Amino acid sequence: MEIEEIIQKIWPKVRKKHLFPQIPLPKVIEGEEKVALEIKSKQLFISNSFHEKLKDTMKEEEIIEAVLDHGVTHYMYCPWDFHTHLTLYNEAKKVVRKKELAQKATTHFMDVVTDTYCVKEKDTKIPTLYKNLPKTGVHEVLSSLYEKIWGVDLGSGGHDERVNRLSRIPYLKRKKWGESIKKFTKVIQDILEEELKNEQENSQRSPNPLGEHSLDNYSLEEIDRGLRDFASAVQNLQEFKETVEDLKEELEEKGYATGGMGRGPGNPIDANLLYYMKLAESYTLPLRKLPIEKRGDLHPHSHMPWEIGKPFADIDVWTSFGKIMPGITKIWKKREGETYGELEGTPNCLIIIDSSGSMINPRERLSYAVLGAACACNAYLKNESTVAVYNFSDALRGNKIVLDFNQEKEQIYQAICRYFGGGTALDLNDIQFLLSQAGGPDIFIITDMQITNLEKLIEFFNQIENRVTAVHLGHNVHSTRFKEGTDKKRNISFFNIKNKEDIPKIVLGKIKEYLAPTAEWG
Repeated sequence: MEIEEIIQKIWPKVRKKHLFPQIPLPKVIEGEEKVALEIKSKQLFISNSFHEKLKDTMKEEEIIEAVLDHGVTHYMYCPWDFHTHLTLYNEAKKVVRKKELAQKATTHFMDVVTDTYCVKEKDTKIPTLYKNLPKTGVHEVLSSLYEKIWGVDLGSGGHDERVNRLSRIPYLKRKKWGESIKKFTKVIQDILEEELKNEQENSQRSPNPLGEHSLDNYSLEEIDRGLRDFASAVQNLQEFKETVEDLKEELEEKGYATGGMGRGPGNPIDANLLYYMKLAESYTLPLRKLPIEKRGDLHPHSHMPWEIGKPFADIDVWTSFGKIMPGITKIWKKREGETYGELEGTPNCLIIIDSSGSMINPRERLSYAVLGAACACNAYLKNESTVAVYNFSDALRGNKIVLDFNQEKEQIYQAICRYFGGGTALDLNDIQFLLSQAGGPDIFIITDMQITNLEKLIEFFNQIENRVTAVHLGHNVHSTRFKEGTDKKRNISFFNIKNKEDIPKIVLGKIKEYLAPTAEWG
């Protein structure tokens, strides 16, 4: 029987066993004879060369079923998604510090988890497959581990001390995977280092018999979603940046870029910008559209029955069948017209962000000022408005960025994330120029208020009618002065943040109170 026929015969059984996963029918490739399986964007590819080499020692249908069980369980259980894959890699990297070693450790750990789960929970031929696979290096150790934790004879044995340490790891406890992979990596680290050394000396890699686990396993959408979840889960900015830098080349080759996916190979990735982009996606700012104004004239709104005495001019002849009879004839009910203001729908937004020396450098640590500005940016762009950026330190000496209104997200984030680290002064002429470009835009300003020309800023805000959300970090006399100086202005919402750690939560809630007391979620 041809391998394609075997797959078509076995696939319905495998799908039923694994509760009908949404995976297309596996395909056949020639591939490498030492590697059974490739996974690309959830498409399984079985190596005909591997199958041909092994079929003399194992039933053909059992080979295919075991390989499919392995591939499907990766999809259904471990790693499940790209975020889990990144998390496991990140934890392994903390132990070995080298990208190649961390990738090998992650691959082997996911295989142990996957195959152990399948053996424990399903009727599978995976043990028979392992019994017939070569056992050298790390694979010999893992086969001995399987013998111990599965309770089957795989023709391996040995490595007792190492296997005893590995067997105590709770592979099937998902919540402990972070700690488990670190313990796993420590135990096999020396073997992985020796294997990597041999590969470098011989210029030839040691393939994993059941396939490698890399970015090729995932679609661009899955990668994008995984990076967003990973940004929210990591402890700090540096962890995210280090992991993305490790995978930067593969991401760019796959067509992933800072400003979005699918832009084609070769687009550079800025890990710092990507972190704020993905982290900001975890927060949603509700945003109210501009109030509707009465226009004065009347227009047809709905139908009502015609009565004698009502004006004939309001009769809708198309719904009255050409008849003038009470109960049949329909008349238009009119109401006063409504229209949006000068700017229809959501206004545009000018983001003013302080990047002086008293603010956190967003490329070194998580800047809540940048995160808050990024969340505001997303809210307006999502509602199809444009965003301008005024990033200032000592603007009067040229330490500033003046970015006109646009919808280019990556360009806006670059302007928001720029750090000057000098003094703190605004050039109000710049702000007036930007405001004149959009006709009544909202203003979102985030600063610690230690601005040398604060009095002029207060005077300026008191003269304009734009909606202003002033977000302030820390507590000082300058913030008190700003609040007192603008307190009578109903269009200015002031938010005093005492704890920086609360910014991602509190900024969003308070902006909602100002921008959207009856908000339309955008």
